[in-house]
Amino acid sequence: MQVEKISDTLHKITFSDGTKLTLIGTAHISSESVDLVGSTIEQEKPDRICIELDATRLKSKEDKKGWEGMDIRKVLKEGKGFFLLANTALASFQKRMGNETGVKPGEEILLAAAKAKENNIPLSLCDREIQTTFRRAWAKSSLWNKMKLLATLISAAFSDEKLSEADLEKLKKEDSLEAMMNEMAEELPTVKEVLIDERDRYIATKIFQAEGKNKVAVIGAGHTKGIISTLEKLEEGKIKNDVKELDVIPKGTPWGKILSFLVPALIILLLVIAIATTGWESGLRSFLWWMVACSSSTLIFSIIALAHPLNALLCAVTAPFFSLNPVLGVGMLGGVLEATFRKPRVADFEKMSDDALTLRGWYRNKILHALLVFLLSSLGSALGTFVAFPMLISRL
Repeated sequence: MQVEKISDTLHKITFSDGTKLTLIGTAHISSESVDLVGSTIEQEKPDRICIELDATRLKSKEDKKGWEGMDIRKVLKEGKGFFLLANTALASFQKRMGNETGVKPGEEILLAAAKAKENNIPLSLCDREIQTTFRRAWAKSSLWNKMKLLATLISAAFSDEKLSEADLEKLKKEDSLEAMMNEMAEELPTVKEVLIDERDRYIATKIFQAEGKNKVAVIGAGHTKGIISTLEKLEEGKIKNDVKELDVIPKGTPWGKILSFLVPALIILLLVIAIATTGWESGLRSFLWWMVACSSSTLIFSIIALAHPLNALLCAVTAPFFSLNPVLGVGMLGGVLEATFRKPRVADFEKMSDDALTLRGWYRNKILHALLVFLLSSLGSALGTFVAFPMLISRL
C-alpha cells in the first residue's frame, strides 16, 4: 500500500490491487473542510463515496423534524435515559462549537452525501452507530467512570467559555468531536479503546470493504492516523477484515448487578439487626430515619430540578421503596411523570438543540426538563441511600 501525503488533511492511497482511495480528514466545523470536500469530489470523480457517519445520525441531520417522532416517556421506560442525555450533550457541544466558528457541525459530511446523491455515486456509511459506541463504553466502565463520562459530556455541553482566536483557528483544522473524545479518553483510559481505537478500526474496515476502484472517504481529522495504520494492516492481512464483534454490546462485569442488589440487601440487613438488637420500637425508628434521609434528599434534588410539585412529592414518597428494587429507579419515575404532567410540545422538539446550549434552556424546554428531573432525582435518591448507611450503623 502506497500513501501519498498531499497535505495534513488530504492523503492519496493506492492499494496493491490498484484500488485508489482519497482520504479527506476534516474538522466538522470548518468552512475550509466544506470547500475541500466539494472540490475533491469534483476533481476525483469517484465511483464510491464513504463518510464517517451512521444511518441514525444521517437521518437526524437530514430530517429536521426527526425529534418529533421521539416519545421521551418510552425512552425513559426502556432505560435509555442516560444514553439520550449523552447524545443530547454531545450534540450540544458540537452545536456550540459550530456557533463559534460560523459553520454548521457536519456540513462537509452532508455535502459529501448530497454530492453522492446528485451524481448517482454509491454512498457508504462507515461509522458505527453512536448508541453502540456509548453502550460499549458504558458496559466497560466502572460506576465511577460512568459518572465521570456523563460529567465530562454535560460539562462540555453547559460550558459558556468563549474560545480565543487561536482556539478557533485550531478548531478549524481539527475535528472538534474527536478532540472531545480524546479528552474523555485521557480522563477515562478504560474507555479509550471504545471511543478511539475501535472506531478507527471500524471506519477503516468499512472503507476497505466498500466496493469501487476510485473511492473518496470523508472522515474526522482525528481519525486519519489511526485509519491509515489500520488500512495498512488490513492490506497486509495482519488483522481480519471483519468488525462484527465491535457491534456486540458486552454484558460487562457482574459487579454492577451485584452492587445493585447488594445495596438494598445491606439496608434490609441493617434494619433487621437493629430490630434484633434494640427491639421493635428502636428498629422501626431506624427504618424511619432511613426513609427520611432517602426521601428528603430526593425531594431536595427534585426541587432543584424544578419538577412538578406533585411529581416531586411522588418521587420523595417512593424513593425509599425504589432504592430497594434494583430493577426500577426513582429517576425513571420522575422523568416519565414530568413528561406526563408537562407534556412536550412541537416547539420543544424544534428548539431542543438550541435550548440544550444553556442551563436555562434545560429548564425551559419540556423534553430537556424531563431529562433533568430524571438525572437529578436519580442523584438525590442515590445520595440519600448512601447517606443513610452511617445513620443506620450509628443507631445500632
